[in-house]
Amino acid sequence: MSPLGSVSPLQAGGLQHLEAMPRIALPSAPPTVAAPSHGFDQMLERLVDTVDAKQQTAKAVTRQVLLGESDQLHRSVIAMQEASVAFSLMIEVRNKLVESYQELMRMQV
Repeated sequence: MSPLGSVSPLQAGGLQHLEAMPRIALPSAPPTVAAPSHGFDQMLERLVDTVDAKQQTAKAVTRQVLLGESDQLHRSVIAMQEASVAFSLMIEVRNKLVESYQELMRMQV
């Protein structure tokens, strides 16, 4: 029996050329995608390390000003503000992560 099944002769004439067309071969395995070299956990670790470094720098510069080793008060204030902004950013990222996690937990499967 023809693979066309119960198709009328008029319809079969139009479908004959489709059977004669070469078939497109699909690849046997999907192409592999290289994993990113830096994961999400490493990004968060770098963020925390950066915030910590800024806080340590601000602490050291402020200590120098307080002990009279430096008279650059403006540098101390700028370092403290940079550390404060970096810490605020880290807290906001944490809050968004917790909020996203809670939203995922509320989803029904």
